[in-house]
Amino acid sequence: MTKSVDLNADMGESFGPWNMGDDSALLDIVSSANVACGFHAGDPDVMAATMTRAMECNVGIGSHPGFADLQGFGRRKMQLSKDNLKNTVRYQLGASRGMAAALGGQVRHLKLHGALANMSSVDADMARACYEAALEVDPDIIIMVLAATEMEKVVRELGCNWAGEIFADRAYNDDATLVDRSKPGAVIHDPAVAGPRILQMVQEGAIITESGKRIATNIDTICLHGDTPTAVALAGAVRNSLTEGGIEIAQFSGRRG
Repeated sequence: MTKSVDLNADMGESFGPWNMGDDSALLDIVSSANVACGFHAGDPDVMAATMTRAMECNVGIGSHPGFADLQGFGRRKMQLSKDNLKNTVRYQLGASRGMAAALGGQVRHLKLHGALANMSSVDADMARACYEAALEVDPDIIIMVLAATEMEKVVRELGCNWAGEIFADRAYNDDATLVDRSKPGAVIHDPAVAGPRILQMVQEGAIITESGKRIATNIDTICLHGDTPTAVALAGAVRNSLTEGGIEIAQFSGRRG
């Protein structure tokens, strides 16, 4: 049977008259969309328009909560109490679910954004607080996690639906975390590099780090960031490389345990 993998992109990150990325073009390429909830980016009108377009393209809708950090695009670390953190996730997931339902759609998954995700990938208690909050709102939601990190350990312990994610446009450290964006080579911009690199990871079932180390993991979905100049070209290259390598592009169904 042909192996399949999901392609996801963070989107809905425009705000009022300020445009961020080409969501419409990306929605012709990906199979899942992580839609900003207004805290790190996006607004109600952008959320509605993005979800509407996603449904037209038969793309799965996900909630993409982040820190309340519009100026920093959710990429600045913040220290929140457990209760504050849980309410932050509940609030944003609730907004996503309400908007999707009003439009005749459904939120399938949740993926943490930016610094909230990076911090949770190494802090199990933080990840657990976020995921417990999401599951309290929707016990059946699929939690998208950074594969082979503390996030994955937490969802396995919780016994919830989850999907393992790797990044097409980010370099990896040997502990499966992402190389800090401030370091050279952390973000991959060249479509000619990204496509073959991801195909190799999917074929090997492993994250390939900067040092060449292989970290065996479940690869259910691949992230394509939408806020870089080469985003659409890179996304297209990744999809073409996978399909030419015999990998089907399809929405993840989630796994347990």
